[in-house]
This record gives sequence, C-alpha cells and structure tokens, in this order.
Amino acid sequence: MICERRVQRAPIAYEPCCYAGSKLTFRGPARRLTGDYIAFPGGTETYGRFLREPFAAQLERRLGISCVNLGWPNAGADAFLNDAGALRIATGARAVVLQVMGAHNLSNRFYRVHPRRNDRVLEPLSPLRRLFPEVDFVDFNFTRHLLRHLHAVSPERFDLVREELRMTWVERTGALIARLERPVILLWFAQRPPEGFCERVEPGTDPVFVTAGMLRAVAPQAARLIEVSASPVAQRMGTSGMVFAPEEAQAARQLPGALAHGEAAQALAPALRAVLDLRETGVA
Repeated sequence: MICERRVQRAPIAYEPCCYAGSKLTFRGPARRLTGDYIAFPGGTETYGRFLREPFAAQLERRLGISCVNLGWPNAGADAFLNDAGALRIATGARAVVLQVMGAHNLSNRFYRVHPRRNDRVLEPLSPLRRLFPEVDFVDFNFTRHLLRHLHAVSPERFDLVREELRMTWVERTGALIARLERPVILLWFAQRPPEGFCERVEPGTDPVFVTAGMLRAVAPQAARLIEVSASPVAQRMGTSGMVFAPEEAQAARQLPGALAHGEAAQALAPALRAVLDLRETGVA
C-alpha cells in the first residue's frame, strides 16, 4: 500500500509519499514496488532539494527502469538501519545506489540522535559530559550546532569526538551495505573530493568527517564505488537551475546544483547498465 501526501507550500512539488512499513516520507511521485526497479537511499542530496529533476529521476529517464528515490533529508545510515520498510524496499530492488552520508548524524558513544531525524540530538551521553564538563548541553538540539561548539571549546578534545564518529561511520555504513543484500553502488556525491578537508563542520565539507580512507574501508563490500565531486563548471553555476524561496538561498548554496546532478547521473548510468546488464537506450 502506498499513501500520498499532497499538501505543498514549497516552490517545487516534491509530492512527498510514504510506503507501507516505512516511517519515513520520501520524494514522489510514489513508484510501484513491483517488477524491476533501482533503489536510491541517501540524504538531502539524493532527495534533490530545490531541484525539479534530481539524479535518480534523470537515471530513470536514461535507463528506462523505475528509480525509487529513498532520499531522506539529513539522513545518516541510522535512518535506514532503523526503518524496516525502507530496508524492505531496497532489498526488493535489482540494484541499490547508496549515497555516502555524513558521520555526524549517527548515534555513538558520545551522543544519541533521533532514530529517524538523524540531525537531532536526543541525548548527550556520560562520556561526552565528562569530556566537556564546562558545556551546558541543554542549548543544543542539532548535531552540527553541537559539534561546532565543541570544536570551539577545545579542538584537542574535539579530536576524540571526531575519531569516534569516524569509527562509528565505518561500522554503521558497512552494516547497512550488508543489510541491503543487493548489488550496491556506493555513491560519493559532494562539492569536495574524498581527499578534501573535512576536519571541522563547515560549509562545503559534506559528507561531514568522511575521508578517502573511510571510503576504502567499506568499498570492498560494494559492487562499485562511484565518486562524483562537482566539477569547476558546476560549482561556478552555483544555484542556477535550482528553485527556492529567498529565505532558502543560503541552504541552496550548500547543496549540489542542477549541473552537478547531471554529472552524477552521467557517472552512474554506465555503472548501473553494467551491474544490471542493461543495453544502451540512447536516451539523453
């Protein structure tokens, strides 16, 4: 059973939909989960915020196979590991394109995040309170805000938090790939390359704290690793082709734009054809 929610206030009709068994709301229009399809679990970039045609939709047109957008804004791996319905959709696909998500939105030994809204801090845990006794954690509801503050208080102690998040990311991402039980194409899709600076929570450093070494640690579990860093031309174009309200301009500038999504679709198409043994359709 599929339910559709059609109340829209955004400039783009995202047509949010929910699938039976899942507590998450995904971008529509909803796809039928029968026959062949490709599943695309990921975060805000996969969802395609501010874009009329994110890379999953472009690939559906190119490949001639249904592409189910399972992008969930601000998701970490926990959002999917905690959602049986989303996992069931992904394991029913012929292949899965899994976006590399940040390391900050994961429950770990220092803090717990909301099981679905992974950018929300539910509870700072005792090890974090002992590490930062001078911090009043009541003031922090979001992971980015918390981590920026901890770094400002003590870069040295913050190193311990960052390394914990990185170790957690490798474990949790590996667990998610294993649970998907299908050929997984791991997608790096970001403004920066994997070797780029990611020691702090700053604009342009997503996926937060994820390094090339971390990718190498989990890549053997995937069928392919595709790296798409926005080209210089795509970065110069900025928000061209994106649709947003004036108050959303700053948020839009932090995300890959329309040309970058085209670059992602271009890179993924041959990999998916190879994994699925699809013939070239000639569709642009």
